[in-house]
Amino acid sequence: KKVSPKARWGFWVFSKIDYSAFLLFPLICDAVIEPILTVKIWPKIKRMIYIMTQCINSLAQIAQKYDAIVFDQWGVLHDGSCAYAGAIDCLVGLAKAGHSLSVLSNSGKRAAPNAKRIADMGFSNGLFNQIMTSGEALWHDIDQGKIAQSNFFAIEREQGDALAWAEGLRIELTELHNAQAVLLMGLPDAAKLADWQPVLDQAFAADLPIYCSNPDQHSPRADGLVISAGALARAYSQRSGRVIYYGKPHRPVFQALSTSLQAQRFLMVGDSLEHDIAGAQAVGWDSVLIQKGLYASAFSNADHDVVLKTLLKDLACQPPTYSIKQLQ
Repeated sequence: KKVSPKARWGFWVFSKIDYSAFLLFPLICDAVIEPILTVKIWPKIKRMIYIMTQCINSLAQIAQKYDAIVFDQWGVLHDGSCAYAGAIDCLVGLAKAGHSLSVLSNSGKRAAPNAKRIADMGFSNGLFNQIMTSGEALWHDIDQGKIAQSNFFAIEREQGDALAWAEGLRIELTELHNAQAVLLMGLPDAAKLADWQPVLDQAFAADLPIYCSNPDQHSPRADGLVISAGALARAYSQRSGRVIYYGKPHRPVFQALSTSLQAQRFLMVGDSLEHDIAGAQAVGWDSVLIQKGLYASAFSNADHDVVLKTLLKDLACQPPTYSIKQLQ
């Protein structure tokens, strides 16, 4: 049977069209249309054309669409010291409405100390179905024999973090010259990449792999951003050192949480386009970008669509499903 080169719909006949040309439409809009239309009209049209991110005022507006809502920690729930204004009330309201809430964090520590930290800031552990961290995922892989190395040189945010994390594992935390691999859990808040150059040089010379359980390159604090473990891991990989990442945006932690919760429709709430949003998109989850987190200074007193478009271009990321100023 011959296939007609035309598609018929009722009384109308449409020829086949090469829609790839429409990929150029946003560029034409910026170059030609934007200078012509008024400032008030163009942002609304622009969002419909290619930003495709819906701005919302509260999570309650969209919560009913999802079986599970998953939250990042830093920059979303808290700044490392205290909960953001309105965050606790938001989660309490969602939980009372019967929504399933969980945490997925790029923390090098295990789930239990993260649960305690969140609880100490006022978030009752009863709010969450599950708290999953990248450090927890790495711990289980070592415990199950999925990682060959057993002697690790630890890089940690605070002294004692690695020792507490390693409890229950048959591994040894040792000096760098005796190590088979580097355990990169975190960096002190005042750290600079240059401070760690000698460690990277020695690890690279010995051909040591780095297991990075916090892929974040920056983390929000009460007084601004600090460099995180992911920045050091990136510097090592850029000189061809081997880095094994645990955490967002990599699929395993998303898939592990998805399997554990046994839900179908997921919503990821995060402040990082490169980690929270990109990771969610890779496994088919919808996402909400928190503006007053990692990109707070960029969004402050600036046009939302202009800032988002610039971030997406600079970071080579896709737009989130939704955007909101902060948890509310």
